[in-house]
Amino acid sequence: MLAEVCAVGREREGNEGSPLGSLKMSEISEAACREAAIYRDAGVDGLIVENMHDVPYSLSVGPEVSACMTAVCCSVRAACPSLPIGAQILTAANQQALAVALASGLDFIRAEGFVFAHVADEGLLNAGAGDLLRYRKQIGAEHVQIFTDIKKKHSSHALTSDVSVAETARAAEFFLSDGIIITGAATGLQADPEELRDVSRSVGIPVLIGSGVTYDNVERYLDANAMIVGSHFKLGGHWANEVDLQRVKRFMGKIRKLRQ
Repeated sequence: MLAEVCAVGREREGNEGSPLGSLKMSEISEAACREAAIYRDAGVDGLIVENMHDVPYSLSVGPEVSACMTAVCCSVRAACPSLPIGAQILTAANQQALAVALASGLDFIRAEGFVFAHVADEGLLNAGAGDLLRYRKQIGAEHVQIFTDIKKKHSSHALTSDVSVAETARAAEFFLSDGIIITGAATGLQADPEELRDVSRSVGIPVLIGSGVTYDNVERYLDANAMIVGSHFKLGGHWANEVDLQRVKRFMGKIRKLRQ
């Protein structure tokens, strides 16, 4: 039974240091709330707010990004008070995401670089579970769940080629992850259903699909505890476009039938 579908709200970061930043914060918040309302009214089970348009992503995220994300997340939380909402800040700004979630009243974050170092397109990401969970306790955010990518997209995993995805998942569980996220090789690309089965058999925590879910292939991922759907909900199925209401309605209609 499919338990949850998360729609990823991807809005431009408007801080002056972002190469593509062109909107005022009020415009960004309005756009984020507009997308959130579409998803809410279509019946999605949760939202993730992410600075996806803040390309190229940096491993040195400045305080302005946290400030901008807090403003947006507070607005989305006010617009959708009853939906589970999470945050992700690229790249691997997991402590910042926790702080934003706490300040904004969010429920979870999506974290990169939790276990096992790997080479991402932004550079080398070290594992940070120990520091992240200690930080969560220090700021009193233990109620904020941390869902963690493993063998994540847009990355080379040659450094850990001798460690299977199931072994990586078990390591994340041992390091107190609240849930595992499996992705394809890049944004919008399908995850491997066999990996979903292997990981689900290997851990006792929720397993989420983090990329590539569409109307046509959703049946392949019904064993997942949740699906994060982003690109498929946009015009033409491209992540950078506006939300396509008809795509969302069609997808959610199918989900309701599958849940019966």
